Amino acid sequence: MLTNTNLFKQTSFSVLLALCVLIPARAADTTGLPRETAKQHDARMAWWRDARFGMFIHWGLYSEAAGYWNGQPTSGAGEWIMSDMRIPRAQYETLAPRFDPVKFDADQWAETAHNAGMKYLVITSKHHEGFCMFKTAATDYNVVDAAPWHTDPLQALSKACRRHGIKFCVYYSIMDWHSPDQAPAYNPTSFVPGQKEAYIQYMETELKELITQYHPAVLWFDGQWMNGWTDEDGQRLYGYLRALDPKLIINNRIKGAGDYETPEQYIPPNGLPGRDWETCMTMNDTWGYKRDDNNWKSTQTLIRNVVDIASKGGNYLLNVGPTGEGLIPDASIERLTEIGRWMKVNGVAIYGTSASPFTRQLPWGRCTSRTSGHNTILYLHVFDWPADDKLVVPLSNKIRRASLLVDRSTPLRMENGEDGVTIFLPQHAPDEISSTVVVKLDGAPEVITVPILQNNDGTILLRASDAALHGSQIQYEPGPGHDNIGYWFNPDDSADWTFRVSHPGEFRITAEIAAPGPTSFQVSVVAQGGRHPMAPLSLLNETKQIGKADITQGYFDYKTVTMGRFQIPAAGDVTLAVHPVKDGWQPMNIRSIKLEPAR
Repeated sequence: MLTNTNLFKQTSFSVLLALCVLIPARAADTTGLPRETAKQHDARMAWWRDARFGMFIHWGLYSEAAGYWNGQPTSGAGEWIMSDMRIPRAQYETLAPRFDPVKFDADQWAETAHNAGMKYLVITSKHHEGFCMFKTAATDYNVVDAAPWHTDPLQALSKACRRHGIKFCVYYSIMDWHSPDQAPAYNPTSFVPGQKEAYIQYMETELKELITQYHPAVLWFDGQWMNGWTDEDGQRLYGYLRALDPKLIINNRIKGAGDYETPEQYIPPNGLPGRDWETCMTMNDTWGYKRDDNNWKSTQTLIRNVVDIASKGGNYLLNVGPTGEGLIPDASIERLTEIGRWMKVNGVAIYGTSASPFTRQLPWGRCTSRTSGHNTILYLHVFDWPADDKLVVPLSNKIRRASLLVDRSTPLRMENGEDGVTIFLPQHAPDEISSTVVVKLDGAPEVITVPILQNNDGTILLRASDAALHGSQIQYEPGPGHDNIGYWFNPDDSADWTFRVSHPGEFRITAEIAAPGPTSFQVSVVAQGGRHPMAPLSLLNETKQIGKADITQGYFDYKTVTMGRFQIPAAGDVTLAVHPVKDGWQPMNIRSIKLEPAR
């Protein structure tokens, strides 16, 4: 994968590039892209869009190294050890005779994915290190010829996936630190002068082998940021591969073409409307196995990521990094087993669903949807079970029926009101992580536009993506390491948020701020009259306070800054605004602002 602790700029560039790549052209052009109508494209993508959840597997010689070289630990990701520790090719090759994963069990891997509720699996056929994890005629530097194991794991795994109803897919890196056609400069490497075409032929040979021998449903490219690889190269390769298999799906990291986008370690706050996308993410901090990396995400985080991504119209590709012996770590197995239990009950609210009709994030959880004829089914994923057992859904529709997914035979009582429909829930949540309420509507959802709502615990989270921005330069910056308000160079520019307070009182306000220089700003909180933003406003009270942000390490180094304490005396709509103080202003980024009840 691209991510590495020393590669933030390349990570940002890759994802920004990903956001700019569109679905390939529908008609043949000079790039050689295949002819395809919109209907044909939708048919090709249909299974992938329905799947929503897949397993990523990073496995190679770096798994044998396990994050160590000559007894010294790498500071970077496990799969980047060759680059990070500047290991010469000849020395790195000594890992191959040690790679003997006799504990590998293809059926156990496929069954683990299946039991977790995953619908497809993507495994590294060749990562940046250049070692091929399949039998290839293009080089002896492969797992069958160069390792004592003499086994082709892709052949075994492709068959096991089909036995367990999993779509088999493969990853392939364009960048290759071992290839004689690329300079040994690691990241980013370049083609040796005059050798680019030779490498492309090598790559086409291997990719044809992968397609004809293993029949993957997806080819997942990476390493496209290497010097000398162009959009035209990617378009040519895309056409070559689609000619070999017209049903093949290819991600956007081929460069210049691609069927879907690939934000890495990051969930776009508002999804990527109108585009197919997939967030790939690790369970801990590294993709390839690294024995010292025990910073595991909780099961709650992983399940809520599945829900969050589906609610925004995306897929979740969750990684495991097997050991050099061929074992998926126990910590990964435990979490996948727990995810599987949840998916067995709630999977109908994930698979084949569409994004939430609510443009603003719901304070209690998320929503996925499904169209059934002229009617709509909404799946309300409740993360924070309301203390008063009242779930407010911002809809003006009269809901035909609501029930818990675990008890669909018992209808829930409902009332329509000014803020939407209130659904009266049982006292206890069926699931502590995420419980699902099924709502059936006649026709399409009629969404009420409301401000940001206060959470059940009394907090209010103001995200950068929800801000109203005013000025000549200030703008929202999407992407990993970003998701912030930036380009705040003009002290006349400002940002504000309107939110609804249901439980008033005194609040402590903090913000995530990155400020390369000391800066000052004014925070104002204005309580508005009128229940909705469109109603006539009358100023009830305004409180102002000067805040300061200390120096951070740059525009990507965020610290939590206290912005003050404010009294919000009554329930209603409130606007919080941030204005620079011109005499002490230097540019800063804001990622989010949080109001917490002062206790």
